[in-house]
Amino acid sequence: MKAAVYYENGGPSVFRYEEVADPEHGPGEMLVQVEVVSIEGGDTLNRLGGPLVTVPHIVGYQNAGTVVSVGSEVSGFAVGDRVVSLAFHGSHAERRVAHPLTTWVLPDEVSTEVGACVPVAYGTAHDGLHEFGQLREGEVALIHAGAGGVGLAAIQIAKQAGARVMATASSDERLERLREFGLDDGINYLENDFVTEVRALTKNRGADVILDSVGGSNLQKSLGALAYRGRCVTFGNAGREEPLQLDTSGLGTQNQSLIGYFLGPELFVGSRAHAMISTILDDVACGTLRVVIDKRFALAEAEEAHAYIESRQAFGRVVLIP
Repeated sequence: MKAAVYYENGGPSVFRYEEVADPEHGPGEMLVQVEVVSIEGGDTLNRLGGPLVTVPHIVGYQNAGTVVSVGSEVSGFAVGDRVVSLAFHGSHAERRVAHPLTTWVLPDEVSTEVGACVPVAYGTAHDGLHEFGQLREGEVALIHAGAGGVGLAAIQIAKQAGARVMATASSDERLERLREFGLDDGINYLENDFVTEVRALTKNRGADVILDSVGGSNLQKSLGALAYRGRCVTFGNAGREEPLQLDTSGLGTQNQSLIGYFLGPELFVGSRAHAMISTILDDVACGTLRVVIDKRFALAEAEEAHAYIESRQAFGRVVLIP
């Protein structure tokens, strides 16, 4: 099969489009013919500095396609099923081994391209706001990187929960586009200090729930934008800063919480997270939640696709087509 691989960590230019051996699945796994790869933020971070589990290495969390082989111990899936699957690596390829705990059959109303973009972004947004952020109706939610995959998902989910939705983005144009998805207050972080803006918009109260995918100094500032008893959920490191020693001394006096989150482990602890993503796929099927695909690249163009994501021009998802 063909795959986008690399032999060392680095920028997008490390990618090579090469022939590699087809993966083989075990009795408790499936083999999927990949039709769409959704590039996740974690994929770019892993390419930059994550472990090379194999050499050459195939990066990538999430893709969708058709099941072509099913192990003898697998139930609930059949050859011919359209599915979206997750794993810690291996998405940037024509074929992929899938595990039932991290695979979902796509509803008939959800295209393979749209389905490929759902679990990581929408699962992270939903868990960050509800399971971990405990967002309640009438509260204020601040979503960083609102025009990204998780951001667009979180804006919609927070609005449906009855929250007042604030988001940051790099331009007024991008913020204006977010209004149709439920944005109430947009903050251009290149022109304004978001802490000052949040305080001004809430009469100094702050945000009840903050989703921070940026990390670093942005995360430190997020703590300063929290309301009394506010919850800040941190995931990812889109800002690409070196690890920062956070000053959390103010959390105690305001009964605030800083919560780390990663979807992966949740999928292997009981069935809650898997069922949650199934429900989200149903919401996408009936149009309650929308997926925006910004740009499509061929799998052979993985270098260009990753560079485009890192240019921070994308509005929504960027996908690869094998």
